[in-house]
Amino acid sequence: MCDSIKVFAPATVANVTCGFDILGFAVDQPGDEITLKKSRSGQVRIVEIKGDEGALPLDPDKNTCSAVIKRFLKELGSDQGIDIFLEKKMPLGSGLGSSAASSVAAVYAINELMGRPRTLEELLPYAMEGERIACGAAHADNVAPGLYGGFVLIRSYDPLDVIRLKTPEALYATLVHPHIEVKTKDAREILKKQIYFRDSVRQSGNVAGLITGLLTSDYDLISRSMHDHIVEPIRSILIPGYKDVKDRVMEIGALGAGISGSGPSIFALSNDEEIAANVGLEMKLIYAGFEIESEIYVSRINQYGPRII
Repeated sequence: MCDSIKVFAPATVANVTCGFDILGFAVDQPGDEITLKKSRSGQVRIVEIKGDEGALPLDPDKNTCSAVIKRFLKELGSDQGIDIFLEKKMPLGSGLGSSAASSVAAVYAINELMGRPRTLEELLPYAMEGERIACGAAHADNVAPGLYGGFVLIRSYDPLDVIRLKTPEALYATLVHPHIEVKTKDAREILKKQIYFRDSVRQSGNVAGLITGLLTSDYDLISRSMHDHIVEPIRSILIPGYKDVKDRVMEIGALGAGISGSGPSIFALSNDEEIAANVGLEMKLIYAGFEIESEIYVSRINQYGPRII
């Protein structure tokens, strides 16, 4: 076993239009990097945070990374001291799974550093606990794809039942992060508490169609299924330019587009790298027209989750 390790964990897209709280996928970029070093202090300490300085707590019981590591070591029965160096390479509150990336990087790194005492599947509840600390709810639609890679379905939370889905090789994701703020709490509070039966049926059909399309590499079915009749019509009002972006990327060949998590980031899927790149250019241009700065990321679907760097 080594005395230090550095791990990258990817950003993720949750919901994927029709799969509210049950679908997510990982991308190659952006992501977070964490370095752990063993110490003789017997304590888990946050030594440094780069990126979003001042926005994250240094208290080891309140910071996602340190809290996850403390729980892991406690359940392992270890008093090993750990110094944490976190580099945030993605914005907080972006809808790209920022807290999930930190949680996944932390639990994956500590497991590797301690000689892999837990399986990948056994690491998921730790990462979910990190989400609870960060946002008050232990959702898995970001941490599960971040940990496993690829597309992931959360079939059930009680008992926890998570399935990694096959992903077509030619599938590309384009992400735009406009510099506007959408608070997750606000995005949840505006959702309807009840929905019409007909909308539930339509949504179920789209979820089934999207999963079938992914499993069979049927891009036309994927495209036909990427419609949200329940959440998007409400949440999209919080994101300036959303309709303009979605309409335009569909015009130039994207399979579908939607809100990434609770926003404000928007994602699009394409089955061609050139189309995916052009989608990014159009997204950037639209937000420039609104005088809103933005970042664009284009990548294949991340198939491996976190990795040692």
